Amino acid sequence: MSDLLWEGFQETAWMVGLSAVLTAVGGLLLGVLLVLTARGGLLAAPPLNALLGLVVNVGRSLPFIILLVAVIPFTRAVVGTTIGTTAAIVPLTIGAIPFYARIVETALREVPADVVSAAIAMGSSRRQIVGKVLLREARPALVAGLTITVIALVGYSAMAGVVGGGGLGDLAIRYGYQRFETEVMIATVVVLVVFVQLIQMLGDVVVRRLSHR
Repeated sequence: MSDLLWEGFQETAWMVGLSAVLTAVGGLLLGVLLVLTARGGLLAAPPLNALLGLVVNVGRSLPFIILLVAVIPFTRAVVGTTIGTTAAIVPLTIGAIPFYARIVETALREVPADVVSAAIAMGSSRRQIVGKVLLREARPALVAGLTITVIALVGYSAMAGVVGGGGLGDLAIRYGYQRFETEVMIATVVVLVVFVQLIQMLGDVVVRRLSHR
């Protein structure tokens, strides 16, 4: 059982880790665009903002298990297969980016307006305002939101096991459910709980350090 759990954990860590990196990049870019293109934003473009908002809302409204099946052709086109941990990264990332983009948008909107106004008055460029004011001031909220997103990815990765995505979810389905091996199911649940707890603790530590700066 220990070998199975270790292999499943490695696959889950790979899926969640790479998906988290891609989600952080994609979600951050999309969230910043939502803020910049909003009415009154630095790059105000209401039609574009409405389109981006629609894309994000559609992505967030789809249950992951449906999204997992719906993007099978795209997954096959990107990685050449629809089975395995690498293939699961595609729907994981697609499902998580809209979720994190909304968190980024909310975090950036909470930056005090007078701070942005002061940067504009000092002649800061749009790039400087985004990088040195908005993102810098919102760092604790961005990290806290990313922590929530990564934990959601752990849950998504478990669901990916239903369609042969590998990882702890696949282990729980094949051994714990289909073969009625209750001890494997319990062990898988324990590992997932510990994994999520470690992610949350790490995120809390980083948020506290950023908040004190």
